[in-house]
Amino acid sequence: AYSFNVINCYLLLTMSVLSTAIFRQARASDIPAMSKIRLAVTENALRDPSRITQQMYEDYLQLLGRGWVSELDGEITGFCYADNLHSSIWALFMSPQFEGCGHAKQLLKLATAWLFEQGHQVVRLSTGTDTRAERFYASQGWTQERIEGKEVFYRLATS
Repeated sequence: AYSFNVINCYLLLTMSVLSTAIFRQARASDIPAMSKIRLAVTENALRDPSRITQQMYEDYLQLLGRGWVSELDGEITGFCYADNLHSSIWALFMSPQFEGCGHAKQLLKLATAWLFEQGHQVVRLSTGTDTRAERFYASQGWTQERIEGKEVFYRLATS
């Protein structure tokens, strides 16, 4: 049985004239689309949108790390930010209608590869317990380090 998102993703991709996703480094002009995606997610929902500022998005583009987006037919479908200072994934979010399309896997690979290229031996992240995100990271080879309250912490070591 296929989930709604997998079927929806298949339909979106097959109905599209240009159905190849593009993965590229994020730009400042992508921030409004990334913010819209961040506010649209249902898991790990941002209770207070003012907590994530425009300046934070800008700082993680170059100063504190690097960001990437997935794009399909000119629409940003998801984004990922790598935090170089803390060797961590600061954010990975997909537009709800593109969940299950494989874009998150590629964005995560780009971010972790970049962090490893910067000389980090281990990359860390945290997410909510008992969520699709938790299952996603485990399925991508991340190792659970610990659980604190409703947050689970993962690590990925360079191979």
